[in-house]
Amino acid sequence: MESLIYSFFAGTSTALGAIFLMFFGSPGKKAMAGLLGFAGGIMIAVSVFELMPSSLELGSMLVLVVGFLLGCLLMLLLDKFMPHAHLSESSHLDLENVDPKILETRTALRTGYLIFLGIALHNLPEGLAIGAGLEASQELGIVIALAIGLHNIPEGLAVAGPLKAGGTSNLRLFLFTLAAGLMTPIGTAIGLLVFSVSTTLIGGSLAFAAGAMMYIVNDELIPQSNKMHSHMANAGLIGGLLIGFVMIG
Repeated sequence: MESLIYSFFAGTSTALGAIFLMFFGSPGKKAMAGLLGFAGGIMIAVSVFELMPSSLELGSMLVLVVGFLLGCLLMLLLDKFMPHAHLSESSHLDLENVDPKILETRTALRTGYLIFLGIALHNLPEGLAIGAGLEASQELGIVIALAIGLHNIPEGLAVAGPLKAGGTSNLRLFLFTLAAGLMTPIGTAIGLLVFSVSTTLIGGSLAFAAGAMMYIVNDELIPQSNKMHSHMANAGLIGGLLIGFVMIG
């Protein structure tokens, strides 16, 4: 039950992105670069310093390698068959200056719905990562949930931006981003049913979580943050890496 609570708060942080957009508009690129870099740094620290060593301890080197590659492969397949737009490429970053003739309502809505579906599906393995971390230790699970929660805030912005441009009401913006985030605790619930089988399976799941998280960092967080502001991205990444290491240690 505790793992579902952590996963719920991590997942529903997508709604914070929509709330921020409603009240304050789009955040600056420097702030977003720092946030994305920070989330990436924590994810790297968790994966390298805790998930992979714990996987090796509970399973074997073969279990670690296979689980890690499967995590990467799943995220690759999700990106291939159900891609979600990257935040740095989304129109919501500068909604005020978008030409209405270019950003037509139907196009914006379609973009928003596609991003919503893509992020919802991507949130399932993130929920598995939280569940796997909590199986190893409570502290690890909390750190993973924190990193994923930070990562989900800009994803909420990515969903809300095009929908807002398409004329969607604030209530529907909130509900859409909340629904996308709820896929995270669903992923955790699925993981809890599977993790109870054996310690070797838990070890493989930890490696799987590490692979999925490293893919997210390299494919999304680092490239997006550097496109926005490379110096803030590096500062966020370094800060997240150090804080993640301290929290784990």
